[in-house]
Amino acid sequence: MNYNVKHLQIYLIFLCVATFFSCKQAGKPNVDDIKLDIKVERFDQDLYAGKNKKLAEADLMLRKKYNYFYDDYIHRMVGDRSYSDAEILTTLYKDQAYTDLNQEADSVFRDIKPIEKDLTQTFKYIKYYYPKTRIPRFISFVSGFAVQTPIGDGYMGIGLDMFLGKNSKFYSAIVKSVPLYLSQRFTPDYVVPRITETFAREELFPQKDEDHSLLAKMVENGKILYFMDKVLDDKTPDTLKIGYTAKQLEWCKTFEGNIWAYLIENKLLFETDNQKIQMYVSEAPFTPGLGVKNESAPKLGVWIGWQMVRKYMAENPRVTLQELMKEPDPQKILNGAKYKPKI
Repeated sequence: MNYNVKHLQIYLIFLCVATFFSCKQAGKPNVDDIKLDIKVERFDQDLYAGKNKKLAEADLMLRKKYNYFYDDYIHRMVGDRSYSDAEILTTLYKDQAYTDLNQEADSVFRDIKPIEKDLTQTFKYIKYYYPKTRIPRFISFVSGFAVQTPIGDGYMGIGLDMFLGKNSKFYSAIVKSVPLYLSQRFTPDYVVPRITETFAREELFPQKDEDHSLLAKMVENGKILYFMDKVLDDKTPDTLKIGYTAKQLEWCKTFEGNIWAYLIENKLLFETDNQKIQMYVSEAPFTPGLGVKNESAPKLGVWIGWQMVRKYMAENPRVTLQELMKEPDPQKILNGAKYKPKI
């Protein structure tokens, strides 16, 4: 068995004749017959409850119930193998910061059922398109901002302390390690989109090392976001999928043609210098070289790739989601999209 943790860091309105709650999602397949009922296991609560037990008893209970996750949590997320389970538990239980953070998470996520409901629906869609998908255990935890959505042996973690709400007092205190432009996205409504993105990138469509050009990275990221279009609730706004503010998204829509022209004029599509590529696909407060007064949105290559893939699928309605996701040639996507946004 593997014990590795993969660290990642990271509206449509329908008019219905019936009531809102009876509306069927437009364009979505019927997945009512897929049997799935996701429950989030509250490791965060079980760990905290261990404070009232003997250390050996708490350790045994947690190890028996959470197995590989517990080992990863203790020895990779909050500690390492130079310390015993008991030593790490003792340190946690004596740390007031851990207590405060755990209580905040418990307050924000007192009711986890809405997240369970949305995860269930999303993973039903994933099972519809990819029936052989193995659904992991979903386990919530707090780790002192060590990791947000780790994947390990049979589990997927939800780091609740990285979804507390953008105004959480904790985020201003960790600004040196987690800048505000990132922690602004640490809100509860990001939980399901980030879980979906992580699962897609790590489990379903792992990145190919041979994809070296900017165009390849654009299309690769665009395909992931299009996949999210297909499996997330239709009410999920694009801002939550890509991690933009409403202002940043509007900026992209306004200057889509200009962004594309900039990439073409500067011969960037086939750029293979990784340092240059990262300027257009990595997290940042803005994209250098575009816009004035640093008002441009970040990772513009990702956003343009998303629009390109959307256009490709609109132009080629017979292409299935599965065919799109396994298509290895980014040039084919570019040509088939006929993507030429107007300035």
